[in-house]
Amino acid sequence: MDISSLIFAQLVGKFEEIRDTLKKGLNQLDDDEVNYRPNYESNTIANLVVHIEGNILQRIGTGIHGYQDERSRENEFSRELYVTKDELLNRIDHSFAFLIESTKKLQYEDLLREIEVRGKPRTIYEVLQQCASHYSEHLGQILYISKICLGSSYKTTSIYKKTF
Repeated sequence: MDISSLIFAQLVGKFEEIRDTLKKGLNQLDDDEVNYRPNYESNTIANLVVHIEGNILQRIGTGIHGYQDERSRENEFSRELYVTKDELLNRIDHSFAFLIESTKKLQYEDLLREIEVRGKPRTIYEVLQQCASHYSEHLGQILYISKICLGSSYKTTSIYKKTF
């Protein structure tokens, strides 16, 4: 396996792992639990999933593919947001399919191409690595809220699986 194949396999594997773990956590919850806010300053699982979706569409759709940016970051964190578990699972499937398929279609030379992110040039490789880190951080928050909601009935999602 050459280095470019290894890089793409690692990125795709990480995105698949995040997607699958998100779904394992959400599948244990009901609609009210995915919209539960531990305190006034905290986000709900729904906020976090909608935020991840918005970030994928902006970083990949706008940044890599050049689509028009239609993201409304403020709405992602609205305290009035209520989304059903099934809708969240659907959003995860669609946004991660877009992310994974976009990553698979990239060529090695694309990884060094620069795009602008928050006014600064970043390589596509840097953007994809940052996405993996960002979504992993929110995954941790989502699983923690899940554990708060479920207590001892929470089933772990952390059984190790090789990602590449």
